[in-house]
Amino acid sequence: MSGELIVSVSGIRDATRDVVDDFAREMSARGVPLSLFVAPRLKDHYRLVNDHETQEWLLERREGGDAIVLHGYDQAATKSRRAEFAALPEHEARLRLLAADRVLEETGLRTRLFAPPRWLASPGAVAALPRTGFRLMADISGIRDLDRGTVTKSRVFGIGEGAKAEPWWCRAMVIGAGRVARRGELLRLAISAPHLAKFGPRQAVLDAVDIALHHGAEPAVYRWPGRTVGLGAA
Repeated sequence: MSGELIVSVSGIRDATRDVVDDFAREMSARGVPLSLFVAPRLKDHYRLVNDHETQEWLLERREGGDAIVLHGYDQAATKSRRAEFAALPEHEARLRLLAADRVLEETGLRTRLFAPPRWLASPGAVAALPRTGFRLMADISGIRDLDRGTVTKSRVFGIGEGAKAEPWWCRAMVIGAGRVARRGELLRLAISAPHLAKFGPRQAVLDAVDIALHHGAEPAVYRWPGRTVGLGAA
């Protein structure tokens, strides 16, 4: 039995858009859509609402089959060693989610999908998500259907975004991804945009994708309702 393959990219902004676009073209050539993680605010005073070129690029990619996933609100205002939604009480998480939702609605990029920075969400953040209209959350251990209350367990093989990027980890990631794909399970690969500019991490993701496709994995994106194992059909 063949599993599914989900590839996500975070850290998308004006300074990384070109390298992400190049990677997206390589994925398109393989028939693999991307899950594009978007945050309204990033470091160095970046604001998505003012970045019209990236907005247009994201809209075009979504029209082509990619998925837009909210990936936090204001990562720049979070302590460097703490993930933005990892320790928030429900009330504060709700305020951040509503603020982020307004930005994405304004830019035409509204989504019902959420992945917390570094894949970590507090119980309060999880509780706030369905109350602010979100339907699906992808975290470190799996994918949660927030309406049905079900979880598809699946680890993330990631580079950057709090995960390792050393050569030994890149090799281990490729090996681990191959094992998951051979077993016909859901394989989730993730890379942060700045690491796509580095040959080793980029090549590791490409190798992992190629191995998964070789073993018959079906390319997919984060979606709700989804066809992913355990999430039900649309």
